[in-house]
Amino acid sequence: MTTTAYRPAPARAVEAYLTDFVTSRTALLINLDVGLEPLARTAAQAVLGPGKRLRPVFAYWGWHGVAGLGVSGADIVPALAALEMLHTFALVHDDVIDESPVRRGRPSAYAALGTRYRPALRDGTAGRFGRDAAILLGDLCLVWADELLALAAVPAPTILRARRVYDRMRVETIAGQFLDVLGASSRKWSPERAERVVRLKTAAYTVIRPLHFGAALAPGGDSGPAVDTYTRYGAAVGEAFQLRDDLLDAYGDPARTGKPAGDDLARGRPTVLLELARRLASPSQRGELDRLLGAGRDPVRLAALVAETGARAEVEGRIARRTTEALAVLDDAPIAADARDALADLAVRAAERLS
Repeated sequence: MTTTAYRPAPARAVEAYLTDFVTSRTALLINLDVGLEPLARTAAQAVLGPGKRLRPVFAYWGWHGVAGLGVSGADIVPALAALEMLHTFALVHDDVIDESPVRRGRPSAYAALGTRYRPALRDGTAGRFGRDAAILLGDLCLVWADELLALAAVPAPTILRARRVYDRMRVETIAGQFLDVLGASSRKWSPERAERVVRLKTAAYTVIRPLHFGAALAPGGDSGPAVDTYTRYGAAVGEAFQLRDDLLDAYGDPARTGKPAGDDLARGRPTVLLELARRLASPSQRGELDRLLGAGRDPVRLAALVAETGARAEVEGRIARRTTEALAVLDDAPIAADARDALADLAVRAAERLS
């Protein structure tokens, strides 16, 4: 299959809608109390900051693949925007869990809130306040996501059908995040368990469920054969996307990724990359790996050691295989031809991205 140039029109439509929505909702916040202005500003930056808008784009092509040509997508833009708002909720909370001060090259929400409110706070309370405030900001984004979904101009039965997918996606994402947190504190993990986290936290959340969500919004309801295509394609692309994310964390350029290299490795986060390194390591490599992880430092040496075990090459191979599988699924898939082309291009971009 020959891929076409990526078409960002869905992302632009979502961006414009989110900008108007956030502008109106943050104005309402400030009207409640002037002390909410820094919160409103941080919320706007978290939602409207740089991002790929992948979930709305996958949802759009999931919708278009079933709806076909001649049907306007304007009515579903608020629902697509809901997925991006939901993603903001997840990122804000994720940074609190990881105690990450940086997101996309800028201060994370909890770091920004601690700084912006510092002049009004008692000495020594900014860090705790920033974390607490960020949790509430994430909750606010979750409420806004529900509000956006309700604004889609489609029949109520269609929204209810899409809502079932949306709710399942949220449960799976929380389950995957919990397992990720559990893995970081567990005495023993495995590549298979790490792969399950990938399926729940990334493959389903980033690709499979957004595609299903889009199909559920299409006129006449979701198509069984199309949904099966989306499931198989999404599982492959979602895994490739997360595996690339693992490699970018360890070996990516911070100027592109927006965060320090080796952050997840240094914290011992149980990624597929790290668990494969543990399995493939020689006894001496495993001993050094354990020492470095126990010390929680020297991410440069840690990343080099992971590569020496063969784990980096193995992950690159898996990405290539999963991308090939995703493209094969799209051959003669029962969806609109231009949706097949767009999804093929997205699969390649997800696997080969540099940030």
